[in-house]
Amino acid sequence: MQTHEIRKRFLEHFERNGHTVVPSASLILDDPNLLFVNAGMVQFKPYFLGEAPAPYRRATSIQKCVRTGDIDNVGLTTRHNTFFQMAGNFSFGDYFKEGAIELAWELVTKSQDEGGYGFSPDRIWVTVYQDDDEAIALWKKVAGLPEERIQRRGGEDNYWDMGVPGPGGPCSEIYFDRGPEYGRDGGPVVDEDRYLEIWNLVFMQDERGELSPKKGHPPIGELPTKNIDTGMGMERVAYLLQGVDNVYETDLVRPVIARAEELTGRRYGANPEDDVRFRVIADHARSGVMLVGDGVTPGNEARGYVLRRLLRRIVRSARLLGTTEPVLGTFAEVVRDAMGPAYPELVTDFERIHRVVTAEENTFLQTLSTGTKIFDMAVAETRSAGRSLLTGDKAFQLHDTYGFPIDLTLEMAAEQGLTVDEDGFRKLMAEQRARAKADAAARKTGHGDKTVYRELLELGATEFTGYHELASEATVRGLVRDGQRVRSAGEGEIVELVLDRTPLYAESGGQESDAGTITSPNAELEVLDVQKVARKLWVHQVRVRNGEIAEGQHVIAQVDQEWRVGARQAHSGTHVVHAALREVLGPSALQSGSYNKPGYLRLDFAWTSALSPETRSEIEEVSNLAVRRDLPVRVLYTSLPEAQQMGALALFGETYDETVRVVEIGGPWSRELCGGTHVDHSSQIGPVMLLGESSVGSGVRRLEAYVGIEAFRYLARERALVQNIAGMLKVPNEELPGRIESLVERLRAAEKELERLRAAQLLSSVGQLADTAQDVRGTALVAAALPDGVGGNDLRQVATEVRNRLGGKPGVVALFSADQAAGKVNFVVATTPAAREAGLAAGKLVPAFAAELGGRGGGKPDMAQGGGTNPATAPAAIAVLRAALEGVAGA
Repeated sequence: MQTHEIRKRFLEHFERNGHTVVPSASLILDDPNLLFVNAGMVQFKPYFLGEAPAPYRRATSIQKCVRTGDIDNVGLTTRHNTFFQMAGNFSFGDYFKEGAIELAWELVTKSQDEGGYGFSPDRIWVTVYQDDDEAIALWKKVAGLPEERIQRRGGEDNYWDMGVPGPGGPCSEIYFDRGPEYGRDGGPVVDEDRYLEIWNLVFMQDERGELSPKKGHPPIGELPTKNIDTGMGMERVAYLLQGVDNVYETDLVRPVIARAEELTGRRYGANPEDDVRFRVIADHARSGVMLVGDGVTPGNEARGYVLRRLLRRIVRSARLLGTTEPVLGTFAEVVRDAMGPAYPELVTDFERIHRVVTAEENTFLQTLSTGTKIFDMAVAETRSAGRSLLTGDKAFQLHDTYGFPIDLTLEMAAEQGLTVDEDGFRKLMAEQRARAKADAAARKTGHGDKTVYRELLELGATEFTGYHELASEATVRGLVRDGQRVRSAGEGEIVELVLDRTPLYAESGGQESDAGTITSPNAELEVLDVQKVARKLWVHQVRVRNGEIAEGQHVIAQVDQEWRVGARQAHSGTHVVHAALREVLGPSALQSGSYNKPGYLRLDFAWTSALSPETRSEIEEVSNLAVRRDLPVRVLYTSLPEAQQMGALALFGETYDETVRVVEIGGPWSRELCGGTHVDHSSQIGPVMLLGESSVGSGVRRLEAYVGIEAFRYLARERALVQNIAGMLKVPNEELPGRIESLVERLRAAEKELERLRAAQLLSSVGQLADTAQDVRGTALVAAALPDGVGGNDLRQVATEVRNRLGGKPGVVALFSADQAAGKVNFVVATTPAAREAGLAAGKLVPAFAAELGGRGGGKPDMAQGGGTNPATAPAAIAVLRAALEGVAGA
């Protein structure tokens, strides 16, 4: 049975049983506890936590997931995967244990002709939480399982919670017996290779405290409603139903390996080391494409760093298999073809995905070149120190700073006859992971501290009135200080305030929150910030300017009118610039993030190269033409599938309700899902002035712009600047470019003349320098510090001329020049042919004294160069060089 058929049967089974089919959430949901979505229940957390009412009693989904905790183990075994699909069914206060067991048992054991998976009931085993007698009784009642195929396990195996205070409960896992050829008798408690887990049913009934029941601690209470959260591993079910041994041989993964075989000429299964590399490619290609598809771009931090590691491991594995051709683009094509039927956005957005992965491959190939040079220097330093062990910190530097995989460092070191301090490297890696874990723990917030907001949410969601009015009468539902409800707040205090209705926009969708005031007959409050909790509750951070505010009071919430005018212009301007960008660059130039506040906007978009001035001008012109055309702005509400069918663009990582808000500017020209505030016609945006374009990460560019009055003020400042410069140069404005060009040419000519004079002065000193040669055991040594600021080219030229003056005898020239302002020193070493015949090579002399300068260098036998960070130690460096020539080490 093909994986897409397994998926189809799962969703149809639960839809027939009253479940709402919910699309997979993005892999990058806005959750402070998660780098990536790693379980099917993540998008439903607000409903399980009681932060928001569930829009349905029953739901089912196939969630794409990424887990990256064991990237280094991928490929070493057939069990580790970073990307997988989790099929799940969920009940929010509807059915509980019996219903979950009945639904799972029916789908698992019903014949394939009847729409099930057709697993033999006689080969099904289950595990239950150690004291869950109710689940045991239900498995006997519903499935007729005998006692010996129901096994009890402790909290580590059969209790689930989120790792922080919040909901949890016992779970029951379904296993399939693959047969005695795969392991020992005795059920899952004995052998989990033979007895393969395919489905986990979580009976969410408990409220856990700081200490987890997984560790034997009792829960602190029961949840007000009992819920169901299940997860069935699609890949595991696929390889069981397809009669293969592991996920790498299934229909959606094996094609990647097949393409790798074509590219490399090697065969999967022929060599264990090669098999590891094939599996790395197959797994990481799926993860990489899915992450890029959801808006992640390669970078040096957080999600971007993980993606970069995945993609670079693919390239490295392919090279170890023997190919030197670019590979990421072709592997991405295979993943698109395999996964596209389930995730059509991979097909429609493939141009962007392909561009991102190929750009990262090109960057990595350049990194390999740079890293190789750094590696060569590390090898030289190691050998000059008389060692054969490359230190762990050098290996770590290559890995962490230059993206050099450790296996590459090990291989190249072996080729040089060196070993690597792997223990030191692993220790530094462990320290880095510990720091990352500590940072994650610091960011990880428990879900028990939102009780105060849950209480307020039970009173009802906040009604947002700001689309239609700037002032609203409202009632104070609650005041919060330091996470606790308070009855009132007095002058000077800063508190959080929740109203039953508000016109003040809460920060979201890139738009900054509104400025404004909240007043009552007894108090005046300044609004500092507005945020949403659980997407339903508007929380206003306010400062009490005077008087006292209390729960239950009637107030008037007022938006600052000028602020809102600018905010509407900026948000609509963002949509216009996005549409102009796509018109000029093509539909793959998708927005990946934005920020706007009154008068200003910035827009991040997926693109791998800088925009030319001409392209920026064209985007600006298209934007302003749209403003001049006075395009109508229309808002409509529809379902998410209908909006997507209309071509409405959705932001990466955003979570949307069942009913979504679509904002159109000029009909289909600009059509986006958006909850922000907007103008009524495009002409109200005012002028759009692009400030610049820059890189904010691999494959991501950023445009910044002023709109409205801020654009006018910017142009006024630019005009004043031009007029001032024109006045200084005493020319009309239109003649400024020619005059400035003339001045620049004269300045360059003067600089060249100064450089020529300085070079002539230096060369005139060649004879004097040659006369300073000292005999060091038969070798003429010229070692001197030249005037400050002499560049590398001039140093080389003078050193060459001095060397030529030394004639046919052995000679060494070492010249130094400091840059005191920068705290640096440059040096050059040159040797005569006779010196080289005597075994004196410039490149080997440099390490003898470079450390004195706080630097390093290298080169060829006839000439070497380098630099340091301690100009004052040049005399000491010369002394060390002289000692080296004398053969007195360390003198």
